[in-house]
Amino acid sequence: MKGYQGKILRVDLSNRKITNIETKKYAEYVGGHGIGSAIFWDLCKDKTIDGFDPANVVTIMGSPISGTITPSGSGRCEVTGIGVQSYPIGWYTRSNFGGRFSGMMKYAGWDGIVIEGKADKPVWIDVRNSDVKIRDADGLWGLSTWEAQEEIWEIVNKSVTKDGWKAISSSRDAGFTTQKPAVLAIGQAGENLGRSACLIHDAGNGAGQGGFGGVWGSKNLKAISVIGTGSIETDDPNALIEARIAAKNNYAYNFDDPKVGWNRFSSSPTLGGFYEREEESRPQSCMGCIAGCRARTASGLGSESSCVETIFYADFNRRKFGKQTRDAYVATDLLQKYGINAYEAWRGLEYLEKLYKLGVLGPGKEIDCPLDFEQLGTSEFAEEFLRMTAFREGIGDDFAEGFVRAAERWGRLEEDWKTGILFYPYWGCPDHMYDPRAEIEWGFASIVGDRDMNQHDFNGLYWDPTKDILGGKQPYLSAEEVTKVIAEKLVPFENNPKMLDFSLENAYSEDMAKLVSWTQIYGRFWKNSVLFCDWRWPDLYNPNDPDNSGLTGDEGEPKFLNAIIGGNMTFSEGMEIGRKIWNLDNAIYTLQGRHRDMVKFADYIYDIPYDGGLMGSYYLPAIENGEWKYIDTKGRKLDRDKFEEWKSKYYKLEGWDPETGWPTRSALKTLGLNHVADELEKKSLLGKE
Repeated sequence: MKGYQGKILRVDLSNRKITNIETKKYAEYVGGHGIGSAIFWDLCKDKTIDGFDPANVVTIMGSPISGTITPSGSGRCEVTGIGVQSYPIGWYTRSNFGGRFSGMMKYAGWDGIVIEGKADKPVWIDVRNSDVKIRDADGLWGLSTWEAQEEIWEIVNKSVTKDGWKAISSSRDAGFTTQKPAVLAIGQAGENLGRSACLIHDAGNGAGQGGFGGVWGSKNLKAISVIGTGSIETDDPNALIEARIAAKNNYAYNFDDPKVGWNRFSSSPTLGGFYEREEESRPQSCMGCIAGCRARTASGLGSESSCVETIFYADFNRRKFGKQTRDAYVATDLLQKYGINAYEAWRGLEYLEKLYKLGVLGPGKEIDCPLDFEQLGTSEFAEEFLRMTAFREGIGDDFAEGFVRAAERWGRLEEDWKTGILFYPYWGCPDHMYDPRAEIEWGFASIVGDRDMNQHDFNGLYWDPTKDILGGKQPYLSAEEVTKVIAEKLVPFENNPKMLDFSLENAYSEDMAKLVSWTQIYGRFWKNSVLFCDWRWPDLYNPNDPDNSGLTGDEGEPKFLNAIIGGNMTFSEGMEIGRKIWNLDNAIYTLQGRHRDMVKFADYIYDIPYDGGLMGSYYLPAIENGEWKYIDTKGRKLDRDKFEEWKSKYYKLEGWDPETGWPTRSALKTLGLNHVADELEKKSLLGKE
């Protein structure tokens, strides 16, 4: 099996037992999320348990491309298991992170790690090639994520010689490395079972959604450290090198000839955030990446954090002082050290501020809270807010439950979902800037799934025209041009531009159902199982190509995978595996209690007009009066009855029962999931044909 190491580490914390699983048993799913879901199905016998239950099975999976030179993918790592963040049920869910952990795991000889049970006291897992030990974490428990990693580096580096760290393995790759171990750790938020607690690797790589930091805390697991001196055998190294060079030369950002484009091969490094920094910084990349979307700063503040971690406090900071200051980056680092979900902190803090302005939250108020909102924007305020959340101090105990559950505790949930001051549209997850009332596929894919989907496949259709139109410029491609180029890529629904019509008239159509289906099956396989980076893939349109066509398709994702594992998998075949994984996941949700009646947005999505979001206007391609154009989606809201009709169309498209949303035997059988259908039938949860 080229591209694989052949075994998956299995750790039973309850019995301190270490075994392994042969990867080939699950190789049909290729890697990442697919293998994680298949293992979870087999090992978690009761799918209805709470995420804090010791029987919860958590997987940390790489893929064949992990640790290779595959651009914008080799550093990704997927985490799956029953989460604790979503509401009202902690769905089986996923999260992922970048950096170097998955590559180092592969170099140590493992394709993934499975965690079961609960240790009787705090522990960490020490992986050095084939030598694996469960070690007591007495000196690590209570430390921040950064402090814990530094302590583990010191412990493992006692094995270092003057020539580097000596391998324990006697395999063909035994030797030396000068690398530090790659460590995945929880902070105090995870130790105290925070539902928005993260897993943090290095300075700023976080598995944020799902609350897996809290899940690890419930298992008394502080960290996993991996270091290895092995290599990864690929089927055709020359083809892999050539594919990388071609992608870089023909599709990647060129500083000498910059083109338009956002967030894909054609875009420039973002330097770790949306706002300009006050100090010098340079790009930093995950393992094997050709684009640095993170930053390393001269001061070290905010280094290796990106996107929302850098802006969760910056908005409040800029509002107070007129520009982003040092305080915002101090807050970013505190977030990473405590191990708290950035979106939860951002949207939750917005919610608290609104309650403060309404006069219901504050010292001695209806919701008694000691935070001084006159100091909002300072590092001192951020420190107090995050510390209270991480340690569950006072009202911080409510914050740590997530702000939907906090609102429920305060008796405000129904009211604040109606008015929209609680900006959490689905499953207890905070809004991600891509509002369901505007970017339809983002919201619809999230609500038929298990979490805010965090999949940026089509966000360029918003960012590019919105920035140009608001800046008084003509968009690089017209709405008709860009939808035509992208539609050619949307296998198995290719050449249907109406899938990209974001008008409200088209929102409830079968075309939109197809776009949501494409999003889910592409994500389940190419992004979350093969582990191509969400920030750089799919490359659907690209100004560096004469026809503006991106790299995604048979000459893109499969070319890298095939060079590593051999064979001739097509893009379409990968999408079919994604469909299989998506059906397996839906079967798990069904066992957990999912029914179509639960699949509803918060009231404000139906009742309150959209305010235009981050930039005040949100332009997307749409057909109006028979012509393609970019329309401003500000002021829209969804229709309850039409959304219910859309769900029926979507379930029929997927081959599921439209009355319940449950998978049918015929759909599962077609995908080779008869054993899944059998289990659903035993529980009387199989959908009607």
